[in-house]
Amino acid sequence: MSNQPIGIFDSGVGGTSVYKEIEALLPNENTIYLADSANAPYGNKSAEDILRLSIKNTELLLSRNCKLIVVACNTATTNAITALRASYNVPFIGIEPAIKPASLNSKTKAVGILATKGTLSSQLFHNTTNLYKNDVRVIEQIGEGIVPLIEAGKTLSSEMRTLLTIYLEPMIDADIDYLVLGCTHYPYLLPLLLDILPNHVKIIDSGEAVARQTKAILETQNIINTQTSTARHQFYTNGSTEVMHLLLDKKHKVEFLKF
Repeated sequence: MSNQPIGIFDSGVGGTSVYKEIEALLPNENTIYLADSANAPYGNKSAEDILRLSIKNTELLLSRNCKLIVVACNTATTNAITALRASYNVPFIGIEPAIKPASLNSKTKAVGILATKGTLSSQLFHNTTNLYKNDVRVIEQIGEGIVPLIEAGKTLSSEMRTLLTIYLEPMIDADIDYLVLGCTHYPYLLPLLLDILPNHVKIIDSGEAVARQTKAILETQNIINTQTSTARHQFYTNGSTEVMHLLLDKKHKVEFLKF
């Protein structure tokens, strides 16, 4: 079983940011990445639709013998991972906005979070925020329009800069010293975010933490791959293969798959 792949799914290409962290930490592991770009973004969908799509993605990955599934989507994690864990007999690793470290380390007592509507409106997000924010002011911003631009290959475009400037202005005015990225698409915006935000603002995403948790679960379950043969990485999308190629190294092959 240790040779079986890790399955990773997201509402689109954004979860490749999580894949990169997993591949860097676990170079022996085979992976299968599923980009449900045809249904992106998940953030504007109902909880029922998000669960339905997450089940569809999970079953496709399980049909390809995945030993563990990483839900590389904040919206799918906050809305569906509890049901997935109750329904399937494989480990699931989710991703949540890193409110805890931002709140604990904030000096200005103000942190910003940029995320989808589906994440910010979920009960799991509210529970986590209420648990850790203490006396810290949390400025929430729905990233309306960001995912479609990334999925269209316009990650660092002038339209994106305009959108981010509008979204970040209230956070800058509130003197945030941490910005939490609550969507796996958003790490690809780092060049623009660093240019727009004041120098003292630290940006946190959860990709590295997900990789560490994946490694811990593989070790605990005794299913980590110890073989040193070249790992195999498969990428499937029901959207544009060209857009995914923009975010991945040229050595990666991306296949179109209707699902």
